[in-house]
Amino acid sequence: MKRLLLPAMILSLALTGCVAPTGPVEVTRFHAQDIAPLGKGTIAVEPAPGHDGASLEWKAYQAAIERQLALIGYSTVPAGTASTQVAQLRLSRESYRPERSGGPVSVGVGGSTGSYGSGLGVGIGINLSPRPSEQVRTDLGVIIRDRASGTALWEGRANFTVRSGSPLAATSLGAAKMAEALFKGFPGQSGETIAVK
Repeated sequence: MKRLLLPAMILSLALTGCVAPTGPVEVTRFHAQDIAPLGKGTIAVEPAPGHDGASLEWKAYQAAIERQLALIGYSTVPAGTASTQVAQLRLSRESYRPERSGGPVSVGVGGSTGSYGSGLGVGIGINLSPRPSEQVRTDLGVIIRDRASGTALWEGRANFTVRSGSPLAATSLGAAKMAEALFKGFPGQSGETIAVK
């Protein structure tokens, strides 16, 4: 029995090293008082005003949003096609390197006096940790509007930050994760911010 347990433990530890760590997706949603029109009818996913819908990255997020809309009951149609509702998609991605807090060297001085004399001490600290790794932050926003009136029926925002070397920094995996988090429990509690793992 013990002979079988050890290889199984080693295998499970090895496989956990293959799994990419995922941070939570922070999601905030808002919806109109009347949620009856949501989740039914035809809908087209189009770029929000001022956003480019021609990039491959945008198209990956568009496809992920369309999949989630179909799962909640919509019939998706191509962008620009007549539909009862439109989902306007905003997308921004940026890479940055977090700043290290404090300097690489710190000096501390302390002293004391008492009835047995006085003392003075000096301490030097050297930060040997590596520079923080580059991060990729993605912000996704979707507004579902009634096509005829332009009235906003639902709005969702999601943001997600991962290391640039993480598999989730790739558009295809990140798009699917963010779209799933954004529409989880649709339409959601209006005004509430949640973290979806």
